[in-house]
Amino acid sequence: MPLKFSPLILLCTFALSTSANPGQQAFDSYFQSLRVFWGEIYPEGGRTLYCNQIFGSRKGRSINVEHVYPMAWAMKAEKCDNRDQCRRVSPRFNRMEADLHNLYPARMDINKVRGSFPFGSVRGEAREFGNCDFELDYRQRRVEPRPTARGNIARAMFYMHLTYDLKIFKKQGKLLQRWNRDDPPDAEERRRNRLIAAIQGNSNPFIDDPGKADKLRF
Repeated sequence: MPLKFSPLILLCTFALSTSANPGQQAFDSYFQSLRVFWGEIYPEGGRTLYCNQIFGSRKGRSINVEHVYPMAWAMKAEKCDNRDQCRRVSPRFNRMEADLHNLYPARMDINKVRGSFPFGSVRGEAREFGNCDFELDYRQRRVEPRPTARGNIARAMFYMHLTYDLKIFKKQGKLLQRWNRDDPPDAEERRRNRLIAAIQGNSNPFIDDPGKADKLRF
């Protein structure tokens, strides 16, 4: 059953979070946010991030949740040996892992092969995943998503970088800035942003104003 949030609680949470910019304050764990992700953000289904594949409310086991900014990178920032340890000892990690702005629906097979590989350009257009426009270079350890997902990816990465002071290397950052310019927010991304802001109390400033991304320094 979808979780419901009273207007008063949402208003207070939004005011608290945006005044101090501490990141999301609604969820203490990823498993709490997971219920809201499917029940409130995608209750009727939607499209996957990397493949633009349509799924319904009964999505099945082939669709799961992708952390655009990899949690392996966040674990390294928190100096944890593994995710379970981070969950036990780091409230900050739990807030990062549960942040809805960093979560997107994805095909499970694509999510698995992406792992924690950084985003980049992959030579050629070899399609290993059927009609899904997603290239993977195991040797260079990088992935290249479809053009119309690149802006969403860039703005999620920038949000995590700014909100939680997580590292993005300069080369990756410059590429993501270009992706942000080439693929501006569409109606669906803005819908997500408004809904997430109402639920967890903060919006993604790079969706509100994509030009902010050009001011980032890595």
